[in-house]
Amino acid sequence: MHNRCIWYFSLLFWILTGCASNPNSSAPSTPVVSAGLMEQGMVHQRDSSPPDLSLQESSPDPRGVITLRDVLALALMGNPEIAGASWEIRAGEARALQAGALPNPELGLVIEEFGGNQIRKDFNVAQTTIQLSQLIELGGKRAKRVRLAQIEKDLAGWDYEVKRLDVLTQATKSFVEVLAAQDKEALTMDLVRLAEQVLNSVSERVKAGKISPLEETRSAVAVSNAKIECEKARNNLKASRFKLAAMWGRQSPEFERAAGVLDVVKPIPSIDDVLSLVSRNPDVARYVKELEQRASALKVQKAKRIPDVTLSGGVQHFSENDEDAFVIGATIPIPIFDQNRWGILEAKHKLSKAKEEYRAAQVKAASGLGEAYHSLSSAYSEVLSLKNDVLPGAEHSFVASQEGFREGKLDFLDLLDAQRTLFSARIRYIESLATYHKSAAEVERLTGEGLGAAPHVSLE
Repeated sequence: MHNRCIWYFSLLFWILTGCASNPNSSAPSTPVVSAGLMEQGMVHQRDSSPPDLSLQESSPDPRGVITLRDVLALALMGNPEIAGASWEIRAGEARALQAGALPNPELGLVIEEFGGNQIRKDFNVAQTTIQLSQLIELGGKRAKRVRLAQIEKDLAGWDYEVKRLDVLTQATKSFVEVLAAQDKEALTMDLVRLAEQVLNSVSERVKAGKISPLEETRSAVAVSNAKIECEKARNNLKASRFKLAAMWGRQSPEFERAAGVLDVVKPIPSIDDVLSLVSRNPDVARYVKELEQRASALKVQKAKRIPDVTLSGGVQHFSENDEDAFVIGATIPIPIFDQNRWGILEAKHKLSKAKEEYRAAQVKAASGLGEAYHSLSSAYSEVLSLKNDVLPGAEHSFVASQEGFREGKLDFLDLLDAQRTLFSARIRYIESLATYHKSAAEVERLTGEGLGAAPHVSLE
């Protein structure tokens, strides 16, 4: 009987697994996430595959001079948020493979006709049945389940793209903040030197008896205030450096300084041209895949209404006369109480929800893009006005005040006022440039595209 059972079960296993296979199923494909990309300069060109995580753990901490290109590359390799999103893609790949797995066959053993009172007391007349059962999924359940898992994997790719662009945009903004903080520190150091020069000039005139000693006291106070501003700018620079280093997963910065020129501005496109790109926003574009995923989930729920068949077959041995016989059978649930009606309704509601979320994402993206564009436009106008009108006037006024003070035509308060005006104008100019470039980065993030004629921070 032993050899016969082996032969029987080999045949049954081949038959049942052949029935359970699905010729339409296939291994999940690698998702191709297509989205608008920021142009090189603000953001590197996008790679649809997640980064090699082995590189992230050993990404070098830069030393010396660092450029925007370096920052973006380091953020791609070392940012923990990007790394976390890439693991979700890998989880989706595993989930897609698992969705295509066949149900396991079941092995059953039944012993009957024993343990009675008379002739059936022993196993001599017992009937032994060994059977193999296999669940056969009908209605294309497995193919639909695999398709759903593949779409979910592609959706994880979109979420990775969104996170990647968020991180690179924030890295760009942090880099701009470091450049602005460096310029402010240099400006306040110049202010200290200038205030000290004025103090020396005032002290000489006090010694010569040309002006009151009170002017020297005021000048000394101006030097102290300038040093306070310089220390404040230095601390702000330190904070911005820490913030930038965090973009590639470091707790403290090792680089010496950031290399870039903020004073590079170009005309910006019209608001209509920018708003026409809102559909390329990855936060909006991902909902095309989200709707596909919801529709696929609905198909899976509808397929569950179709009952699955369980085929079984085996060998029955009659101990009484040492005979064997085949046993075959099939079971199918009767969908009386559970027709998966509510599962289908839930999937429909989630599809409707995704449609509304798609509309909300479009509105939110358009609103955010409009806000970022107007901030960019305002900063652009302010930069031009400061550069062409305010700064030249403030510098001319300060030079004239210096000459008038040396010649005794103006008092110290006039010189101090001109100095403050010039310093405030230069600080405002740096802040406007920083706002300009950060707004440009935000516009590019919200459109998923470079602005073409829009400005970029110099990488050199």
